[in-house]
Amino acid sequence: MNLSPLQKARYEYVPKLPGMLRNGIAEISVKNGEATSSVADQDKIKALFPNTYGKNEITFTKGSNTSPAKKQVVGVILSGGQAPGGHNVISGLYDALKATDKNNVLLGFKGGPSGLIEDDFVEFDDAFINAYRNTGGFDIIGSGRTKLETEEQFKIVTEVAKKHGLTAIVIIGGDDSNTNAAVLAEYMAANNTGVQVIGCPKTIDGDLKNEDIEASFGFDTATKTYSELIGNIERDANSAKKYWHFIKVMGRSASHVALECALQTQPNICLIGEEVAVKKMSLSQIASQIADSVEKRGNAGNNFGVAIIPEGIVEFVPEFSKLIAEINELLAGENTAKFNALPDWDAKYAFIENGLTKESMAVFAILPTLIQQQLFLERDPHGNVQVSLIESEKLLSALVKDELDKRKAAGTYKGKFGTLHHFFGYEGRCAFPSNFDADYCYSLGYNAFMLIQYGYTGYLSKVSNLSKPAEEWVAGGMPITKMMNIERRNGEDKPVIRKALVELDGAPFKYFAANRDKWAVETAFTYPGAIQYYGPSEVCDLTTRTLALEKG
Repeated sequence: MNLSPLQKARYEYVPKLPGMLRNGIAEISVKNGEATSSVADQDKIKALFPNTYGKNEITFTKGSNTSPAKKQVVGVILSGGQAPGGHNVISGLYDALKATDKNNVLLGFKGGPSGLIEDDFVEFDDAFINAYRNTGGFDIIGSGRTKLETEEQFKIVTEVAKKHGLTAIVIIGGDDSNTNAAVLAEYMAANNTGVQVIGCPKTIDGDLKNEDIEASFGFDTATKTYSELIGNIERDANSAKKYWHFIKVMGRSASHVALECALQTQPNICLIGEEVAVKKMSLSQIASQIADSVEKRGNAGNNFGVAIIPEGIVEFVPEFSKLIAEINELLAGENTAKFNALPDWDAKYAFIENGLTKESMAVFAILPTLIQQQLFLERDPHGNVQVSLIESEKLLSALVKDELDKRKAAGTYKGKFGTLHHFFGYEGRCAFPSNFDADYCYSLGYNAFMLIQYGYTGYLSKVSNLSKPAEEWVAGGMPITKMMNIERRNGEDKPVIRKALVELDGAPFKYFAANRDKWAVETAFTYPGAIQYYGPSEVCDLTTRTLALEKG
């Protein structure tokens, strides 16, 4: 196997654990915290989770390990999209399990939740694990997006668990995956299977967080990776001085990635979807805001700039959300086939014009033809518009150009407007994890085994105090039900983990808002550079700007 020098070096990196987990398994004790309740809909959530609701938060401390000794056979899956550090969660879980008893077993089920259903697995040993330590990706066992939510699926998983003598299952995933973990934990408890279920918080989007979960793993590495690329583009823009770069970044439901990248690179423009929604901004208002920056810079001779756009920005625009809802209704049932059978775009446009309200048609009409057509591409499994297919960076640059043409005709804008477009998504999902993510993920896995050893189920592995050095991190667990509420999904009320949006009264956004007017006009770019793995701790173990600002 051919390895790069960095691969070889990273295999030898020893992740840092929280202080209380460094004492040795025999000297880790449990301190009980307060009983918990869900963030909303308490009565409904409690009724759905009678066996796992309202449990105490717990913290691990130095002391005598009082957990009963027994052989552990643990299954682990990776669920959902890739995020840097997943391999280290599994490595930490494996090391804690083997440190407790070398006869303990860790089974990795392949391809995500479907691996549990299909009984497709591998048994880990030292050689297998050692080949993946501190590396990016989920290729150790693969991932998948199958949801574990039906009685039939739970029965199959129970039989698979029984066959292998599983004592616990660890689900490494985002908000939907950990919602599934909570539901599976409740089923296992209600049916006295003896199988515990533990979750680990993963998502580069950063929307699985709250007062307890300070960060989801992968966010640090992904935003550092994107910020390096954005910084490179800023340097190029400032060198060539002839292009505006419209850069879309990951984040469909929340704008954490965009905000973090803006804090790291100080672009001229960064849109925050949550602010757009609160202010009920229209597409034309957004375009006008960007055009203001382009005009001021252009009139000063600076015909270049950088704009960061979160992936899901159009869903935050009220008029656009209404348009999408009407299109979903317009193409419901047999209408999709009728629409697809029309001979050309002119005929389809007439069909659309006849089916939309006057207000939504006015929004549709200002869109570039390319974007109009993207709204009618392949539907998702529920028959809805796939918003992720909309090239919002091209949409906004086209609307800005239209606005600038008007200003040029009026004599107020004297610059030139050339554009280039980028989308940073896959580039950050499997990067070599930063030291922070390597340490954090290893700690989450190690900590997950401690929760298993002490008999907890329906809990999320929790490591906090993350803005401090790893020695001061605090390890413990929280019931997943604490993060849940009821939401309408596909026509039904479902218990789900509430997504964390950018808080407009939070310190990270306030810092951004206090500086963006200056950044919009000046060339105030900062260049983070590549992720550093070796060197001074203040460079190599640096946490995100978001976390640093949140924790003061």
